[in-house]
Amino acid sequence: MFLTTVSFAEVSKKERKALIDLYESTNGNHWVKKWDLKTPVSQWQGITVENDKVVEVNLFHNNLMGSIPSQIGDLQNLRVLNLAFNSLTGELPKEIVHLSNLKILKLEMNRLNGELPEEIGSLIHLQELSAFNNFFTGEIPETVGNLTELKVLNLSSNEFQGDIPSSLGALSQLETLGLFENRLEGAIPRDMGKLSKLKELVLANNRLIGDIPNEFADLASLEVFQIQNNNFSSFKALEFLETKEYLVFDYDKDDRKLEFKDVNFSKTRMADTKFEDIEE
Repeated sequence: MFLTTVSFAEVSKKERKALIDLYESTNGNHWVKKWDLKTPVSQWQGITVENDKVVEVNLFHNNLMGSIPSQIGDLQNLRVLNLAFNSLTGELPKEIVHLSNLKILKLEMNRLNGELPEEIGSLIHLQELSAFNNFFTGEIPETVGNLTELKVLNLSSNEFQGDIPSSLGALSQLETLGLFENRLEGAIPRDMGKLSKLKELVLANNRLIGDIPNEFADLASLEVFQIQNNNFSSFKALEFLETKEYLVFDYDKDDRKLEFKDVNFSKTRMADTKFEDIEE
């Protein structure tokens, strides 16, 4: 009897209930890999438990349908939340900002809508925020600039509008920035020229205007750069961009006035705009 009690007393009732709420809210009976709620939480598919705490929920490509419940905020020890490649709908609950230990938040390839919570900037340990291919609206919160440990920020293929927040220039660890195919307007913030570790920058298919900032000449780590299908008035700053040979470089090819130095276009390729994820 003692051994049985120990084996089941592995996570708090609050965390267990939050997981069950997630299961029920997302039509768990129709998941590809279902949970047996009679077994210990550590045996549930995609759940990682350390020291009696739920630290990872990975339900990638598992036929989740419905909305993310507000109780998700009760999993306050989470470091990884991966709900990508499902059929989730509704808004992202504001309680998500209670996950103060979160390092990876993957929501891509769902049908989520509404705005990103302004308080998302409180998730200061985030290293990856991926939410491409959803229906998010509104402006990108200025508070995203508080996520100074971010390495990957991908908000492509949504319905974000307004300006690109200048606060993104504070993301000194950022390596990938995807804002492809939204309704973003205005000029590119000059502060983005500070992103010295940036390897991939995808701004294509928006409504951006103005000049490419002169500060972009300092983005020496770029390997992927896509800016086509916008309304830029000048690309002149790119003439001074000293970088490695591009893996991908896409711009509006009909701009005859554009001249480049030290860019070997024979080694470039067109961008593959399909986004992929690999189930571990």
